[in-house]
Amino acid sequence: MASRNEFAEFVIGQMAGLGTIAARRMFGGHGIYCDGLFIAIITGDKLYFKADAQTQADFEARGLPRFGYSAGGKAVQLRYYEAPAEVFDEPQAMRDWGRLALAAAVRARKPARKN
Repeated sequence: MASRNEFAEFVIGQMAGLGTIAARRMFGGHGIYCDGLFIAIITGDKLYFKADAQTQADFEARGLPRFGYSAGGKAVQLRYYEAPAEVFDEPQAMRDWGRLALAAAVRARKPARKN
């Protein structure tokens, strides 16, 4: 069973109605999944949504910071952007931004291999 924290539980509650939401512990934070697709990262008290070429501009237009970390002395940035503040007060805003992340995850999904 995946361990959860209060913030992850809050995010899951705010995303209700988007699909089947689950949090899985990873690297000191949590991965947030919707219907089995990885759509967000929680680290500390910050939530980052998945983006892609079609949705990245929506995040950048709001000036939302990109998720990054250091590995082997090098800065690494992933295409995940910090959630805008209103998602924590408005469940509909959480679902709207969550839908953008879910759409990016669907587009990134690799087709099943044919045997």
